[in-house]
Amino acid sequence: MIKTISESVRYIGVDDLGLDLFESQYVVPEGMAYNSYVILDEKVAVMDTVDARCGAAWMANLAEALGGRRPDYLVVQHMEPDHSGLIAEAMARYPGLTLVASAKALQMLSAFTGQDYAGRTLAVQEGETLPLGTHTLRFLMAPMVHWPEVMVTFEEREKILFAADAFGKFGALSKCGWFGEEDGDWACEARRYYFNICGKYGQPVQALLKKVVPLAPAVIAPLHGPILRENLGYYLDLYQTWSTYGVETEGVFVAYASIHGGTAEAAEKLAEILTAKGCPKVAMADLTRDDQAEAVEDAFRYGKMAVLAASYDGGLFSPAYNFLHTLQMKAYQQRRVALVENGSWAPSAGRVMKELFAAMKAVEVVGPLVTIRSRMKAEDIPALEALADALLA
Repeated sequence: MIKTISESVRYIGVDDLGLDLFESQYVVPEGMAYNSYVILDEKVAVMDTVDARCGAAWMANLAEALGGRRPDYLVVQHMEPDHSGLIAEAMARYPGLTLVASAKALQMLSAFTGQDYAGRTLAVQEGETLPLGTHTLRFLMAPMVHWPEVMVTFEEREKILFAADAFGKFGALSKCGWFGEEDGDWACEARRYYFNICGKYGQPVQALLKKVVPLAPAVIAPLHGPILRENLGYYLDLYQTWSTYGVETEGVFVAYASIHGGTAEAAEKLAEILTAKGCPKVAMADLTRDDQAEAVEDAFRYGKMAVLAASYDGGLFSPAYNFLHTLQMKAYQQRRVALVENGSWAPSAGRVMKELFAAMKAVEVVGPLVTIRSRMKAEDIPALEALADALLA
């Protein structure tokens, strides 16, 4: 569905309601939006394409928005296939189209399309501009947000930031609303998206924010998620917190991986103790059943975390290992954690968890390691009490 952003700018993206796993790993119960835009001026610029899964719908939207005109430029901000999937089709349908991208993106072009489009490309650098008439595009390089070729584009007249994958979120726009003011809980799926897609790249996101904030954009138009037009300080502030690995919500995240229920009982007891001691918020996740991407999200959201896990094969039960390994990949840092292991005859989970956290930056393991032998017993409660005190201190 085409949406009007302004007199000259149209949204021509598409919803993919049939997608169940984004990037073949992230659960998207409300589908996914692939955003694309058209700027209509003396020259016409198309801002990115979409995933080839939605090719027919996007080509129809593009033709409708053009109203018989032919586009002059295709601006490619990100070469990932969910945004570049229809480059070849667009270039074939419109022979006069010039592809505009960073030099690094043009190097990648043939890998995705099988063609280099010699004589039909324009490589742009940091700060360069492209006049369309009354509108002017300014290009800002954003390497490693979250691929090396990424750039964002600032339209100077209407102050629209075409933000590539920054400020994106999971979910189809027909479900959450095409604009930020229609979205009742933007931060929930935006946070899960950010930490799982961009979480490793806090410094590059910081570098981009330092370029973007002084421009005072009036609209942020990402490649996923709603177009943001109101209260932009809210979104910028969240990105500032997320990209500096700051604490968004005071509380403790309790993550546990239990085989036969004993570790789960200890996790529930620890959560009860934390609440009784005045912890403002206790969030919990069963690492064997709950969405790992949501667990990663909560690990970054809170400043403190308790991990309780069973021992397995002389090491760590795999759901807990996979979770901690993912945190390490996503640059988990600047947090306090407490550990509880369970082992019937040779507890080993604590040792492995300590090793994994030791490889992370500025993660403090607090309190003594608490060991549960198969099932929590009355004599284990004081140790959990002490662990809660250490974590909350």
